[in-house]
Amino acid sequence: MKKLRQPTSLNCFACGKNNPFGLHLEWFNDYENKQVETSFTLGDDYASYPGTVHGGIVATILDETSGRAILLSNDFNNLMVTLKMEVTYKHNTPTHTPLRAVGRVIRNSGSRAQVEGEIILPDGTVSAKCVSLLYKLPEEVRAKWGAEEEEWARTTPEVPAECTCGPSLEHKQK
Repeated sequence: MKKLRQPTSLNCFACGKNNPFGLHLEWFNDYENKQVETSFTLGDDYASYPGTVHGGIVATILDETSGRAILLSNDFNNLMVTLKMEVTYKHNTPTHTPLRAVGRVIRNSGSRAQVEGEIILPDGTVSAKCVSLLYKLPEEVRAKWGAEEEEWARTTPEVPAECTCGPSLEHKQK
């Protein structure tokens, strides 16, 4: 099955297409492996030490990627926020190098979920990983989205009916 692009945002630091300081990442649903993924290369604007991606940027990418795993259905109603995230930095994450991040759902109760993410180097080595606890997006946060929710709806592709994603896919769009 073809990988399906996830929706984007206007101003999000990770995916917002209108954010001049953002990462402008795009995530894709990999239904076969029940995960989301993004590929990217970061330059010196995101470095800490020369040749090394800043740990805060690494954590941001892990947070967004693991959190997006809960959205394999591309259903905005499943959106959650991070309550807790534990990051393990295993190896240097280099700048000017093609990288890949993947996120997966470990457990999902509907109102809470446990997810994991990894940043993977070209040779397959995991440079950093996280395990996070997510919570259903509070209504007072979602009420402020306005144009962001419209952009999310506009850029959300339809999930194919033949998609079988197991327990992490709670809702299939029509």
